Amino acid sequence: MLREIRRILAAICFLLITLLFVDFTGILHLWFGWLAKIQFLPAVLALNAGVILFLVLLTLVGGRIYCSVICPLGVFQDIVARIGKGKKKMPYTYSKPKNWLRYVMLILLVVAFIAGVHAFVALLDPYGIYGRMANNVFQPIWIWGNNLLAAIAERMDSYAFYRTDVWLKSLPTFIIAIAMAVLVIVLAWRNGRTYCNTICPVGTILGFLSRFSLFRISIDKEKCNKCTLCARNCKASCIDTANYQVDHSRCVACMNCIGKCKKDAIHYRFAYAKKTENQPAAQPKGENRREFLASSLLLLTSSLQAQVAEKAEKIKMDGGLADIIDKKAPKRQTPITPPGSQSARNMQQHCTACQLCVSACPNEVLRPSQSLDTFMQPTMSYERGYCRPECTKCSEVCPAGAILKIDKAEKSSIQIGHAVWVKDYCIPLTDKQECGNCARHCPVNAISMIPSEPGNPESLKIPAVNTEEKCIGCGACENLCPARPLSAIYVEGHEHHRVI
Repeated sequence: MLREIRRILAAICFLLITLLFVDFTGILHLWFGWLAKIQFLPAVLALNAGVILFLVLLTLVGGRIYCSVICPLGVFQDIVARIGKGKKKMPYTYSKPKNWLRYVMLILLVVAFIAGVHAFVALLDPYGIYGRMANNVFQPIWIWGNNLLAAIAERMDSYAFYRTDVWLKSLPTFIIAIAMAVLVIVLAWRNGRTYCNTICPVGTILGFLSRFSLFRISIDKEKCNKCTLCARNCKASCIDTANYQVDHSRCVACMNCIGKCKKDAIHYRFAYAKKTENQPAAQPKGENRREFLASSLLLLTSSLQAQVAEKAEKIKMDGGLADIIDKKAPKRQTPITPPGSQSARNMQQHCTACQLCVSACPNEVLRPSQSLDTFMQPTMSYERGYCRPECTKCSEVCPAGAILKIDKAEKSSIQIGHAVWVKDYCIPLTDKQECGNCARHCPVNAISMIPSEPGNPESLKIPAVNTEEKCIGCGACENLCPARPLSAIYVEGHEHHRVI
């Protein structure tokens, strides 16, 4: 019974978290975004004391339930292991713990965090690993399927689906996502939870706590005949039947071993119950177990919010009949970080590079950084769209505190950068044609058109930007500028955001 409950909860959490990354409408984040916020390392970086306390207490009560139910990478390994072993009923064997490797990886994580090498921290975060896999591999497949349905629906004069672009946001990040996916898949295919119990620092931390958990897997010496059925079904390879011991630091409470024993010698029960001689300790009643798991599920689902989101408007650009040349990103001296991040430093210190914000951005503005100091963390560029003042999606989904939640009024007053005019590319000066596209589309009226020749009001107009009082760095001017391949006006980022 416990095994079935665990598998159902794990399947629900895994499915919903995956949908958070593949959904391009932004609707699901309003309902299930809380699942991203209860992930361990993002909660630590966000200093979310409530979530941290909940996960610690959950581990101290029931063991590594987080690893077997909540962590998407953990559940993903279970799926791969199940497929890899096929119809083999007893595919595993007990293996000694590689504590030296586990603690080395944990120490490296701490050192990297203190030293500011946040790319390495992001590389080891299990939630971040799965997020990059989902964003770079699963989301394109999901969008292709959506576009196929949209094409079919259009032939039937139905517009229940709408097409969206599939594009490569960052080649280095894509390569790393694929490499980590291959590593995790190979390890899980061969021997179950190897990554969790040898490399993952979150698993090491929770494994230490689970040694003292109230409820654990235990072996009854009086009944056990050392048949090794439990050990050969343990994907964590943590059951030593020869010595009647279970390595609780590696046990993920999957319950696979329970029910396999034909002698009823292995149980998930209260670890500190008094035992009488020649009599096994009393098991917790099934009703109590169900109450405990039900209360945990109730706590997890308590933060659900029922809201409705509108689809993002399609970006409209002035166009003609000439071939449109793709825009190139300008060379910015300072990268642009999303509104709500407050500063580049705050982004570096808290971001796990899970790329949930990149997946959720409806304007295609966010993409993984390729800079060494902010590698894989989100940065902004305006070749495909601009950061609309009414959109706060990235601040709503960030689980790590790298992008703090803001409302629409706050966003309209946050200056993440400022527009810079480039004389050499401006169409009124290069082509001797009226333009003014940047001024017409500026959502905060920060751009005005002035005569290109002082003292001659009849001369062609050029843009003048009010960077001190109005410009917020949204990038509408850069995105909608008809100059190609580089815009005649672009946004330079700010290290520290300011309110105007």
